[in-house]
Amino acid sequence: MGRIENKFKALQIKNEKALVVYLTAGDPSLEMTKKLILGLEEAGVDILEIGVPFSDPTADGPVIQDASQRALKTGTTLEKVLHLVTDIRKTSEIPLVLFGYYNPIFAYGAAKFAQRAQKAGVDGILVVDLPPEEAEELRIYTDSAGLDFISLVAPTTGMNRMKSILQKATGFLYYISITGVTGSAAPNILDLSKEIMNIRKWTRMPIAVGFGISSASQARNIAAFSDGVVIGSALVKMIHENRHDGNVVGMVSAYAREIKEALR
Repeated sequence: MGRIENKFKALQIKNEKALVVYLTAGDPSLEMTKKLILGLEEAGVDILEIGVPFSDPTADGPVIQDASQRALKTGTTLEKVLHLVTDIRKTSEIPLVLFGYYNPIFAYGAAKFAQRAQKAGVDGILVVDLPPEEAEELRIYTDSAGLDFISLVAPTTGMNRMKSILQKATGFLYYISITGVTGSAAPNILDLSKEIMNIRKWTRMPIAVGFGISSASQARNIAAFSDGVVIGSALVKMIHENRHDGNVVGMVSAYAREIKEALR
């Protein structure tokens, strides 16, 4: 049983919902990313998605696109992100998911990536632009390395496709609450609850809801029918806007702590 599965089971026992937080590695620097991760863990964040910067992040909105560009300009690479994870694992056991696009992994080498990620202490991967029909070329390596392959589903996912995805999904299911890119709109709670309840008919896998969530009240409402929420663009924006503030880690941690309180 891996860290992600253990985390969801522990939260279920405590009747809590998971707070999953996304940040872009290397924005504003890899050193600051490490400090932010450790601060967020202390604030109560349950799972961290570490964004691997890519030059063409098509699924992301302007906030995360800009963060990716800034991180690339600081020289952040997949190899350096893996070194970051290795460093974090010296003091932390928080579940870590690498979030990104397939091109950097393909260029790195799928087999090499899986081995290196497992050794570094990565728990799961989420590859935005690798559909289930094409995922086997990576999963043949990552599955055998024990890495959870987090799958995305959306309001536009048909039922037959949904069932196919659920058969192979591991870790948790990431439900995209809106049609569009990250940070582009707020989800409709009523429609969202109906969609999640429908998925529950087909799986017992934990379901975390992301895209468009930025406040404690939103998180509380969504947690009423899901197993967790994902906060991304709002936090990435906060990091950038306060990057020159000596207390940026404290500010971001306080924000995460407020969201987590709403999930207890």
